[in-house]
Amino acid sequence: MRTEEKNDKNDKKSVFLEKLIERQNEAKVVRKIVAIIALSIFLMVVLILGGGYLYINSALKPVDPQSKEEKIVEIPIGSGVSTISQILEGSGVIKNARIFKYYVKFKNESGFMAGEYVMNPSMTLPEIIDGLKTGKMVKEAVFKLTIPEGNNLDKIAGIIAEKTDYSKEDVLNKVKDPKFIDLLINQYNDLLTDEILDPSIKYPLEGYLFPATYSFYEEKPTIDTIIMDMLDKTKTVVDEYRIQMDEQELTVHKLLTMASLIEEEATGKVDRDQIASVFYNRMESGMPLQTDPTVLYAKGEHQERVYYKDLEIDDPYNTYKNKGLTPGPIANAGTSSIEAALMPADTEFFYFLATPEGEVLFSVTLDEHNERKAKHISGSE
Repeated sequence: MRTEEKNDKNDKKSVFLEKLIERQNEAKVVRKIVAIIALSIFLMVVLILGGGYLYINSALKPVDPQSKEEKIVEIPIGSGVSTISQILEGSGVIKNARIFKYYVKFKNESGFMAGEYVMNPSMTLPEIIDGLKTGKMVKEAVFKLTIPEGNNLDKIAGIIAEKTDYSKEDVLNKVKDPKFIDLLINQYNDLLTDEILDPSIKYPLEGYLFPATYSFYEEKPTIDTIIMDMLDKTKTVVDEYRIQMDEQELTVHKLLTMASLIEEEATGKVDRDQIASVFYNRMESGMPLQTDPTVLYAKGEHQERVYYKDLEIDDPYNTYKNKGLTPGPIANAGTSSIEAALMPADTEFFYFLATPEGEVLFSVTLDEHNERKAKHISGSE
């Protein structure tokens, strides 16, 4: 009996020792896992802090210390630090708007002046801030070009010729130069596509030179520079509508083409979105657009009115002879016409008539349109 008890005690002791060893091994494994996790967290924190430091340090440095390029930066009246930061980043003068904003607040800087500035990507943040506070970087434009809405390229070339030493022919030859057009397509590939190379298009850049006032700070900018400044503006405007364009499956070319037709038909008293609705209703039903400005563009000459004999002209731009949009824009369009092309009114109109008084009358049926035409328009040939 005593032998059995002794053996039983030995067995229990052996089990206890085995469990003790097992627990010690488990504890070692747990300690290793905890150590690995702690080390990983430590390394992650070091990397995050180090990466953050490098990122911030880089953002505080000039965009390009070697750059000699001049950037025209316009700070609107009433702009806060956040707005100014976004403008500077968008202009390529600073690397990061958020870092600049925090830097300004950390330095407790204020009193920035509105105006048009000439800046350089090589400038440091203190130089930029000092310039914005004192207005020292403000520079008077040598000359300005104002391009009105609804102007075709022929007229725009004339405006450029009036303000520069270039002739109208110099400008038109440049915008027709295949090498120059290829260069622009490569540089503005999200704005200019092969659609502008359609052989029936009179000028590839027609409708792409945005109506605005352009300031130039050198005595004689090249025609290339003048054209590219206008394309930069067009790109900036168009980029604001990319979401709507994607939703409606509209290319830039089709958008600017439709907008140009609206622009040429619109007056100051009419809602462009209703004109847009007429055009879209006609296209959806298979009717030709039949808009007079396209006939004048096809003829290539200015007339106060379009006569019946003009409607027979055989040209891809004549929307009395051809259904759908013209091969390309017939003029430059402002933002109101671009927005109308993207967001037409919901109407059942198929006709509109511009009266001599400047009023535009919309009609659903041809009979109603003809009645109004007989009443307001006389002496048609």
